[in-house]
Amino acid sequence: MLEILDQTPAEQPAPRRRLPPWLKRPLPQPGMMFTSSVIEDLRLETVCESAKCPNRTECWSQQTATFMILGNVCTRPCGFCSVPKGKTEALEQDEPERVAEAAERLGLKYVVITSVTRDDLPDGGAEHFYRCVLAVRKRTGATIEVLTPDFLGKSAAIDRVIEARPEVFNHNTETVPRLYHRVRRNAEYQRTLDLLARVKQRAPDMKTKSGLMLGLGETIEELFDVLADLRSVGCDMLTLGQYLQPTPAHLPVERYLPPEEFDEIGARARTLGFSLVASGPFVRSSYHAGEMAEAAGH
Repeated sequence: MLEILDQTPAEQPAPRRRLPPWLKRPLPQPGMMFTSSVIEDLRLETVCESAKCPNRTECWSQQTATFMILGNVCTRPCGFCSVPKGKTEALEQDEPERVAEAAERLGLKYVVITSVTRDDLPDGGAEHFYRCVLAVRKRTGATIEVLTPDFLGKSAAIDRVIEARPEVFNHNTETVPRLYHRVRRNAEYQRTLDLLARVKQRAPDMKTKSGLMLGLGETIEELFDVLADLRSVGCDMLTLGQYLQPTPAHLPVERYLPPEEFDEIGARARTLGFSLVASGPFVRSSYHAGEMAEAAGH
């Protein structure tokens, strides 16, 4: 029986644990420079950089990236995320066209668009998502996945993104309900489930997707309770990956799960009826997202 032990973090930041050997990543490859130049030239943000994603070397070497819209400052103080927090800036009205141009230059056939959380905006940035999806589709004809914030549960905002008809609507659960107060401050577990449920209600044919980080102190029973909840609202695709502490100021890693444990959890998750489950130490929401959607039959 798998067990993910919960440990109460110390008052002071715990020393960062040495990474186990299975969490080593390759050195930069030649293709990275082209991707970097496109992102820099078009003044775009990527979650690859802002969230210190461990897969950036691999993905950028393959000339793919996950675009992060609505600026580079988040209004939520999540304990796991390295995206800057603080005073936000006005939306850049030409950003949708710049994202579309980047997708075209990179030759992307599958485009993932995510964002910071903008609780300061009346619609949480939903109209901007809508415009980005339409601009990318018009210019590239690519399949599009959105990875959105919760929009504070505002139905009109969620519906506006649905109206853009992304092929995949992704919203991350991140962790189990008991840990929300320290992992996802100002977020609500039920709000996440309600968002995914609304997408299915409004667009039954639209694929929905969610993901969780493991190693934050969750138990296996808590994890599978969440997965059952996700299936109850029709969530189609699931990602499970290892939480990695981006800086010493962020939440510590409680446990590094070995690859074989991820395999076992993934196999068990598939029995719940997800159309596709990606489970592994380096799995992230948008990692190989195109291949995942294709394998799921989209």
